[in-house]
Amino acid sequence: MAKITILGAGAMGSAFSVPCVDNNHETIIVGTHLDNQFIDIINKNNNFHPSLKLNLSKKTKFIKYNQLSNEKNNSPDLIVIGTNSKGIDWSVEQLKNFFFKKKLPPILMLTKGLNVYNNRYELLIDKLRRLLLKEGLTNIDISVVGGPCLANNLANKVHTNVIIANKNLKTVKWLQEILSTNYYHVSISNDVIGVEVCAAIKNIYSMIIGTAKGFNKKENDKKQKETNYLNTEAVLIPQCIHEMELFVSFLKGKKETVKGLAGIGDLYVSVAGGRNSLMGSYLGEGLLYSEVKKLKMQDITVEGAELAFEINSKIKKDFNIKELPLMFAMIDSVVNNKPIKIKWQYFN
Repeated sequence: MAKITILGAGAMGSAFSVPCVDNNHETIIVGTHLDNQFIDIINKNNNFHPSLKLNLSKKTKFIKYNQLSNEKNNSPDLIVIGTNSKGIDWSVEQLKNFFFKKKLPPILMLTKGLNVYNNRYELLIDKLRRLLLKEGLTNIDISVVGGPCLANNLANKVHTNVIIANKNLKTVKWLQEILSTNYYHVSISNDVIGVEVCAAIKNIYSMIIGTAKGFNKKENDKKQKETNYLNTEAVLIPQCIHEMELFVSFLKGKKETVKGLAGIGDLYVSVAGGRNSLMGSYLGEGLLYSEVKKLKMQDITVEGAELAFEINSKIKKDFNIKELPLMFAMIDSVVNNKPIKIKWQYFN
């Protein structure tokens, strides 16, 4: 039995507790500074999680972040980062305070993202490592999770396959051993770059594929079948995969990772039921990004759009529209608030 501390009480971090508890691990979920009321609600309602809409195991302990110091004598064997990408700085603060002058246990990141730092692409795992080193923390061993994993599916113990990556294969083999269940199936990889890049940029490409439905609504009579978007979607998918392979290779990741769980697998679930594809659908209908945010998705975080703003300038320096016609089209639409225009003639 291991002791596992999950930072972040949102849907994904909380859903991750399910296989942890089923493996008889002592599991604590720590809410962020924004989650105090949320934690109170969960604790008062028999661990009913409002986002997941189910009761999590009574063995799962939910605490507020300012109660974390009370757990110092219960040092975990594994720390899981389950916040959104903006919560990485907060997570570092907790780790700094909790493990002051101590070595860190292994860290597993559920959080995905990509940013630009010092005019270089920086994976979220590299940002976390950079911030931890800055605080003087040692023994930093970080793994990342990729692949098709919707929080509600995992919480309901639907068969789920993920891939955990770390250059240290000894660590990921240990994680595979302690986290796998008869429904949570864990594969391992040493391609941290490929897994992380796929996890981030698939959000932009799920927006792109989502435009197919929007084009259909805009261009076809209401009497026509909704599946009329399938031809368009079918031609967008292979082009998305081609561009993802190009981008992953550029960042020195393994091209073959794109064709696995971290690439095609994760892209599939994002397109099927994600907020990124919903944004793409609205853009395909002809709405501007600003209009969608104001009228349709005001309080919803769209990771692909946020990434577009983050990497816009860097992408234009490193690539041209003929290499990445779909990424250029989506970034131009979001960042410059223009109707989306796809250059079909540049497809591979």
